[in-house]
Amino acid sequence: MDLNSIIASIDEEIATLKSVRQLLSGSGSAKASPKSAALKPRRKRRRLSAEARKKIADAQRLRWAKQKKASPKA
Repeated sequence: MDLNSIIASIDEEIATLKSVRQLLSGSGSAKASPKSAALKPRRKRRRLSAEARKKIADAQRLRWAKQKKASPKA
């Protein structure tokens, strides 16, 4: 293979990859999939108060302590 044919095959591959990328990104002439069009907007994240976070953390520490106490010592 000479240098020109190698360069030509690389250019063909690049063109193919660019067209595939366009189709996948939705900017091509292909129609967007109905599933992506039907996506719902994300809901706002709920924020916990400092008191609620402390309550949850304390409850988790109690569960860990209970589990540690119940586990057999090796």
